[in-house]
Amino acid sequence: MPVLQSTQRRPVTPARRPARSRQARVRVLAYAAFAPIVGGYAVVATVLAVVVATASNIQLTVSGVLLAAIPGWLAAHHVPLGLGTHSFAVLPLLPTALLMLLVARSASRAAGRLHLHEPSQARLVVFPIAGAHAIVGMTIALVLRGGPLTVSPPAAFFGCGAVSALAATIGVVRRCCLLDAALSRVDPVVVRGLRAGAIGVAAMSAAGALVLAFGLVTHWTTATAVFEQTGSELGSEFGMFLLTVAYLPNAIVGALAFAMGPGFTMGTFSVTPLHLTITKTPAVPLFAAVPEHQSRMLLGLMIAPLVVGVFLGWACRRIAPRPLGRLRGVAVAAAVVGATAFLLAALTGGRLGGGAFSPVTVPAGLVGAVALGWVLIPAGLVAMLAGPKPARNVRPVPVTGSPSQQPEPELVPEPETEPETDPEASTETGADTEPETDSEDAVADEELEADELDDVEDDYDDDLDDEAESYEYDPGEVDDEDLADDEDYEELDEDLEETEFEDDIVAELEAEADAELAAEDAAGNKSDEADGDEDHSTAQPDHK
Repeated sequence: MPVLQSTQRRPVTPARRPARSRQARVRVLAYAAFAPIVGGYAVVATVLAVVVATASNIQLTVSGVLLAAIPGWLAAHHVPLGLGTHSFAVLPLLPTALLMLLVARSASRAAGRLHLHEPSQARLVVFPIAGAHAIVGMTIALVLRGGPLTVSPPAAFFGCGAVSALAATIGVVRRCCLLDAALSRVDPVVVRGLRAGAIGVAAMSAAGALVLAFGLVTHWTTATAVFEQTGSELGSEFGMFLLTVAYLPNAIVGALAFAMGPGFTMGTFSVTPLHLTITKTPAVPLFAAVPEHQSRMLLGLMIAPLVVGVFLGWACRRIAPRPLGRLRGVAVAAAVVGATAFLLAALTGGRLGGGAFSPVTVPAGLVGAVALGWVLIPAGLVAMLAGPKPARNVRPVPVTGSPSQQPEPELVPEPETEPETDPEASTETGADTEPETDSEDAVADEELEADELDDVEDDYDDDLDDEAESYEYDPGEVDDEDLADDEDYEELDEDLEETEFEDDIVAELEAEADAELAAEDAAGNKSDEADGDEDHSTAQPDHK
């Protein structure tokens, strides 16, 4: 007896990865973790070396430049530095952004080499990079303890770790599908609101840059004078230029805060559109954009965030078919803009040594709330008013066919008028005309019924035409209520078809009954005529 053998193969247990692959993974992660550290330190040391080489009044050796680059690397991670009894926390944002870009590229390459594609695999790259930066930062802080420049070890540990972790997460967002996994948990309106929020952040940044540019152009002579005070040497000018470029994002955030209303403070001086009490500014060209005196024209700068809000509302006008949905998307976009403004304002300010301009404070909470309001109110109004108008939910009466397909009523010929007869002749032939009058009455009744049916059909056709003209098709979303209405109308169509079928049957039965009655009446009339003829023939001989 032949034995049937199964063609299915047993699952093969995956073999363990050799130690060589594990070593390769460790090498990739080590390179991803320490390459940004070494690269960032090299960039800071190079910039310091260029500044020292171009300046004639600065005497630093190679070892001095390398040592000075270590606090610069911490400052690039936005870690506050201590100068004796004072603290220097107003750190530039541009080096931090460049360092985060370097870390993000390193994390993305590591994820690509390790073939990571799942969201849960992102931690395999993020944790080593963040841990390495945190440990190196805390080690540097411990080494610098006791010197003229000090750093808090906890601040270095958490500051370097947080900045590198955020940058590494941004780097693996696309490789590990983190963004897709996050957006799959929300509805499309929220996704569109997040995209609109990103557009709003870019628009707010552009508005702050325009306000800063307007201030520098109007006070261009002051800016050039401050720049010339640094000295005529190439090294001094180059150093001032690098300082200005490094603090350019900070100046944009301050200009945006000034245009939105909260402004900022420098020590005891206040710089807001409604309250300007500053008499002098630091010797940095960017501070030349600060107004010299209070003026009502400063309130006109508030049009910049207003324009951004209107623009964002116009961009969100088709984010959802319903007004409440559009308002929800605008609220998400406003929340993104407010949160970003809060974060940037918190990173912009800080202690500025122990001078008259310390501390530099940009009220982060107030700036975030005001940014939320500048976007939510105008954008919400524009999105609700400029969005598509919902069409009236009017539906036609369901019919079996279109009005053009309805059968046209048959024309009934008008009865011919009979000539008038003499009364004497009618009396003489009374017996002969009685059956004819009965048939004429039956025909007249049928004509009246046909006319009534024609009138009813004409009225029905007119109603169908009026409803077809007043009907507007709604191409919007189909919700549950619309589906329920469609089911109700389908049931109504079936009921109408059954009713029409029953009416047709009843009409046929009535027509058959009328035909039978007419036939019986005609037969009775013929029999009566025959009896009358017989009586007449028998009566003639008696008369003669």
